[in-house]
Amino acid sequence: MPITTKPILIAGATGYIGGRVVPQLLERGYRVRCLARDVRKLSGRGWDEDPRVEIVRGDVLDLDSIRSAMDGCGAAYYLVHSMLSGERNFESHDRVAAENFAKAAEEKGLDRIIYLGGLGHKSEKLSPHLESRHEVGDVLRGGKVPVTELRAAMIVGSGSASFEMLRSLVSKLPVMVCPRWVDVKTQPIAVRDVLAYLIGCLENPETAGQAFDIGGPDVLTYREMMHRFAAILGTRRWIVVVPVLTPRLSAYWVNLMTPVNAGMAFALIESLQYETVCEEGRIRELVPIPRTDFDHACRWALDKVNQHAVETRWTGASLPYRSERVSLPVLTPENFTIRDEQRVESAASPQALFDKVRRIGGGVGWYYAEWLWEIRGWMDRAIGGVGVRRGRRDPVSVRIGDAIDFWRVEDVVPGRRLLLHAEMIVPGDAWLEFRVEPVDGGRSELIQTAYFKPSPFWGRLYWYACYPLHWFVFSGMAHGIVRAAEADARPEAAALQPR
Repeated sequence: MPITTKPILIAGATGYIGGRVVPQLLERGYRVRCLARDVRKLSGRGWDEDPRVEIVRGDVLDLDSIRSAMDGCGAAYYLVHSMLSGERNFESHDRVAAENFAKAAEEKGLDRIIYLGGLGHKSEKLSPHLESRHEVGDVLRGGKVPVTELRAAMIVGSGSASFEMLRSLVSKLPVMVCPRWVDVKTQPIAVRDVLAYLIGCLENPETAGQAFDIGGPDVLTYREMMHRFAAILGTRRWIVVVPVLTPRLSAYWVNLMTPVNAGMAFALIESLQYETVCEEGRIRELVPIPRTDFDHACRWALDKVNQHAVETRWTGASLPYRSERVSLPVLTPENFTIRDEQRVESAASPQALFDKVRRIGGGVGWYYAEWLWEIRGWMDRAIGGVGVRRGRRDPVSVRIGDAIDFWRVEDVVPGRRLLLHAEMIVPGDAWLEFRVEPVDGGRSELIQTAYFKPSPFWGRLYWYACYPLHWFVFSGMAHGIVRAAEADARPEAAALQPR
């Protein structure tokens, strides 16, 4: 039975952990209120239409919106972290957001705040991101509302950035040249254990006003984790340690070899230089759960990936938009004087055609000139962009906010429309829209439009210099989608023919 009938506020519901806490609370009978800057990102989750779920628009940097969101709530989870946004001044943003949250919680009379922070010895000089995690906990505790802080190191779970970095490196490189941080100790924890502690703290009042270290049963170095993960994959890996690789050089290498972009990789690697091991284990007495060892956590994460059952993924966090863009991007076609439109009729049904559209990117690819997309992805990675290695959360389903290679889903109308916003580094603002329209006789038409608003001079030079290549790729892609849909439709049509 839930300990309160008041809604539980989730700040960070669109994030990796927040998106998993919500269904856990619903399973236990709680009412949930989700705070999001872009409420569309919470559509298509399965639980978003549950009558016990309320979704409100707000921003932790906007005090008034937090006050409004907290009306009538009993407790709140603070699961916001600027590390995923790549912002240069993330520390000040984190500080202001925590101050706003603590102040609003005090004004609205909340019973509890539960915060997920990071491990690391506070007596030592830590990385900026670990320092910021600790500072946020201190700021939240500065208010009058009791705070429960959980501090975790590497989270092992399908879709987590740390796990995907580990998996990519071990899967791709038989020999790895690594810096000295591979021998620093850490205490990884399974994502299911993190969720169990988060819910357990809510339901145990004795955890109020305290900070706890949480971790799995294994204390390992990154070298040991790579060897153990290789054994799970049934292979061996050789690791050579050199003293000359700085965190930034390591981040660029990770940027090229894994789905994790350079900004995220730098934050993760910089933190790996510091020992992140639990200094105390009091949480195990107050919230006694069976802890998951590293090997089982990896196997469960791999199973989720192989079954295409990744609930949330680190790529769900949007990248920061350039200063000339609005915080929530909106495509206004009349503002885009440069565009490429491809119209292709298809013998396939609208449903069959859109099925191919929604599978675009990731393992399926872009239906034409894959080598050119790969080259564009490598170019983007080389200058610090996201590249195409991010892939997709799921090979079939698509929802607003999903990352698809170096695009972000900004709108999806099942069976009719998919709208993508470019997150590759480009001198301007780029969008890609797919619309499927029905045609007489059960046929369909694909209308594929690329929109581009160039930055002065360089943007136009880029577009016109690449125009022949753009036309070649966009035309080939539209026809490739149609061919794929018609190829699938032919066996179905043949099966319906009388014999």
